[in-house]
Amino acid sequence: MGEKEVLKVLHKNSQVCILFLIMLLFSSACTNQVANEPKKADRIKLVSDDGKPYIGFVLDTLKEERWYKDKALFEEKVVQMGGQVKTLAANGLDDIQIKQAELLIQEGADVLVVVPHNAEISAKIVDMAHKAGVKVISYDRLIKNSKVDYYISFDNEKVGELQASEVVKKVSKGNFAYIGGAESDNNAVLFRKGAMKVIQPLIDKGDIKIVYDQYTDEWKPETAQKNMQSALEQNSNQIDAVIAANDGTAGGVINALSSAGLSGNIPVSGQDAELMGVKRIVEGTQTMTVYKPITLLAGKVAEVAVKAAKGEKVATDRTVNNGEIDVPSILLDPIAVTKNNIKDTVIKDGYLTEEELYKK
Repeated sequence: MGEKEVLKVLHKNSQVCILFLIMLLFSSACTNQVANEPKKADRIKLVSDDGKPYIGFVLDTLKEERWYKDKALFEEKVVQMGGQVKTLAANGLDDIQIKQAELLIQEGADVLVVVPHNAEISAKIVDMAHKAGVKVISYDRLIKNSKVDYYISFDNEKVGELQASEVVKKVSKGNFAYIGGAESDNNAVLFRKGAMKVIQPLIDKGDIKIVYDQYTDEWKPETAQKNMQSALEQNSNQIDAVIAANDGTAGGVINALSSAGLSGNIPVSGQDAELMGVKRIVEGTQTMTVYKPITLLAGKVAEVAVKAAKGEKVATDRTVNNGEIDVPSILLDPIAVTKNNIKDTVIKDGYLTEEELYKK
């Protein structure tokens, strides 16, 4: 056999070997995936009292002020109801959130309560949990394209309606900018939908023109600020009102307006009744925020989670379609907060204090 023939044989054999190795690795990966997936029979409750309901709370993030409140209130309520709870936060990383859910399932959680980072990717958590016999409650944000067991939140279209309505009370004509939340968060889509219910008739009349409309990646205030700066640049600073999806994005918007010498002259909405957001309302740079009584939300979810863990019947008042099923849901009413009703809302409920808001 000549040199060329030998090289051809070696080349052909090397291709076969590489193909074999790829198939072997793929087979091994699939085997490991199946082996590692939590199964009902393999789960052991790693808790102090395996007779108590064990609730796993999977948070998107603890980078925003409001989620610390949710965590504390939810954990307190679960314990009051005789349950046990473990909370893990993924800080905006989908793969980490899925791993955390898997860990809680393996540790014997009876129910998972999930604040999804990505509404669609989180469907994997539901599938994984159901294979292990674990129910899933979607907390505040809806998990899409899945057979999630329950969805408990506020009426998020109503949030958007409140935001737009309060802004329109201040300015009902002119150039409007919409600075939304993260498009991967289903709530952000609903906020915009609700706002447009209020704005669209005025657009149709020719009173309002949407000159800038942009979601905010990851809900980052610095991204909202850049978006608002772009809106101002593209329109020669001729913007009359801004609908911002939450207090974080509102903060970014107001920073951009301040740099342009416009802060306090243009109405800006918000949401979540964060301390800094309500302080800006007191100062006059932010028009309103939407207060979603987290005590009520956390309490209701804890109640449903413990009932579901015990196998008891859970009463819901409506359904919300998530792209796959009509999810049994409970939707609570949000409240618009302006300078006129701060004391009757967030202060009255003890959510914020007068000292926090009004101290010099």
